[in-house]
Amino acid sequence: MTKRIAFLACPETLPGSPTRRPDAFEHDLYLDALNAGLAGHDAVAEGVDWRAPLDQLAGYHFALLGTPWDYTEAKDEFLGRLGELEAAGVVVGNPLAMVRWNADKLYLAELDRLGVPSIPTLWPDSAGAAEIQAAFAHFGCDRVVAKRRVGAGAIGQSSFTRGEAVPAGWRIDQPTMIQPFLPAIQSEGELSFIFIDGAFSHALIKRPSGGDYRIQSLYGGVEVPLQPAAPDLAAAQAVVARLPFAQAPLYARIDMVRREDGVLALIEAELIEPYLYPEQGPGFGARLAGAIMARLG
Repeated sequence: MTKRIAFLACPETLPGSPTRRPDAFEHDLYLDALNAGLAGHDAVAEGVDWRAPLDQLAGYHFALLGTPWDYTEAKDEFLGRLGELEAAGVVVGNPLAMVRWNADKLYLAELDRLGVPSIPTLWPDSAGAAEIQAAFAHFGCDRVVAKRRVGAGAIGQSSFTRGEAVPAGWRIDQPTMIQPFLPAIQSEGELSFIFIDGAFSHALIKRPSGGDYRIQSLYGGVEVPLQPAAPDLAAAQAVVARLPFAQAPLYARIDMVRREDGVLALIEAELIEPYLYPEQGPGFGARLAGAIMARLG
């Protein structure tokens, strides 16, 4: 019997949608790579909205969190849907417990306590001009970045420079994280390490363009395949080893940037819906397909 895999997506990433995002080509590349890998397994992956009727989704054997990139605006609804799928007997990757832990970036503080090199962070319940000014004083730096604790793709993210006024009315009215800006994001770039079932798959460097600091393709960022230096790969592997789960994630993208002391520090351990850059990873589709089929027994 052909195994059916739901590649969970959203209207902003599904083909033919009038609200499709400019970076939704990543959905196509990801799904094509997975189906190429599944070709020898009598299995097929189909893009489907994660908000589709439950009886439709319950007809799949496996649900992969592909490109449900709007979940950050409806976190509780999303977590509820994953719980419904698991209760219906659908294997979910990554599973609900892992997603719930990873959905709030406060997990970074937990990994910091476990010894993962990190970026100093303040965690206000919300942020406005006063919190930004306090961050300059706390970190003793001239530039900071403020992000939503539940967010993705740099959406809602802002950078501020000491001495320049915070725009009138600027505020993040939800739990926030504020960090010092690390210059290496613009010089060296952000290093991403892709792991499948705990094993290293491939790596790349993501660099911003046009003077921006955001490395996502949505803002013009570019990606370059990377053969990581042994110490850098070991740093990423150490992050995966410290994830607080008995089983390794089906997939993980470990995003890191070099601090001014030369240490490679964790930006995020992406376990929900990261783009996994199949273009930079020959064999990625086959590796992910094999891991999914193993979970299906």
